[in-house]
Amino acid sequence: MTSVSRRDFFKVAGSAVLGAAAYSITGTIPKASAQAPVIGSTQVTSANTVGSKAKVYFTKNIDADHLIKLYDLINEGIYGKVAIKLHTGEKNGPNIIPRNMAKAFWQHIPNSNIVETNTLYKGDRYTTEGHRETLKVNGWTFCPVDIMDENGTVMLPVRGGKHFKEVSMGKNIVNYDSMVVLTHFKGHAMGGYGGSMKNIAIGCADGRIGKSMVHGVPIDNQPADWGVWPGKETLMENMAESAKATIDYFGKHIVFLNVMRRMSVDCDCAGTAAAEPTIPDIGILASTDLLAIDQASIDLVYASPNNADLVERIESRHGLHQLTAMRDLKMGNDKYELITID
Repeated sequence: MTSVSRRDFFKVAGSAVLGAAAYSITGTIPKASAQAPVIGSTQVTSANTVGSKAKVYFTKNIDADHLIKLYDLINEGIYGKVAIKLHTGEKNGPNIIPRNMAKAFWQHIPNSNIVETNTLYKGDRYTTEGHRETLKVNGWTFCPVDIMDENGTVMLPVRGGKHFKEVSMGKNIVNYDSMVVLTHFKGHAMGGYGGSMKNIAIGCADGRIGKSMVHGVPIDNQPADWGVWPGKETLMENMAESAKATIDYFGKHIVFLNVMRRMSVDCDCAGTAAAEPTIPDIGILASTDLLAIDQASIDLVYASPNNADLVERIESRHGLHQLTAMRDLKMGNDKYELITID
């Protein structure tokens, strides 16, 4: 195991972000339906808002052209060697981001490749060898895929963490100048939902040490029954702190895109066992603000028809605490303006 130096960390860290407690929707997006309130947010207009707002760009069109258009609105800080953090999924997963869409996106970003890490659970991506085979099965062969913990781990500091001072990540994360977090937004068995925060919180942590830390279980003595693993608020706070290590490391050189299509209540970790989605596809969101994009995505879920199973999954796992934990750690602004490009 190696540690990134303090000098190297602070060379790229340090983007300042603000927390708040409201959001703004513009364009033709429907107002929130009478569901459970989302983190006490209130509707405001851009004209009379007090304080700053994050910009979250939106399109209802889920295709490569619109994904690239959104990215071009937020990519000012992306430079050098670029990591595209993507959940590549278990074998033959029916809900992962379409490969042709991801390929066109990758081709648009110079000096980039997909990055992943091995899993904590014993599935198709538990070992590097199995992971490589799964990548082939799922069609992730059009560009290099860096399994970042293939050759070890690195500790990244968590500034202001309550549970961690540092989190173990795939070693190769420090080889990149920038990160683009391309996320399939969906439900999650333990987190309630998986957005941009979950994608980097668990997805950048290495498959043994880091993921054990985030899940709050011993590295060498994990309970066989996942039902007794720590979850709820503790898991959400651990995830937020792990994600904070990554966004602090990249500073202004990290951006986020959430693709809201085929939103099963199950994560892409479930592969072919994932439940068939019932909520309709919504669109794609993009932002330089981590909290804002996940807050906006949740708000759109709550405003959507046929959302009962996904809302139940989110609330039964205490998933909204992801947003609270990010707000408490000042990981972004939950007051945002949703700007449609359609």
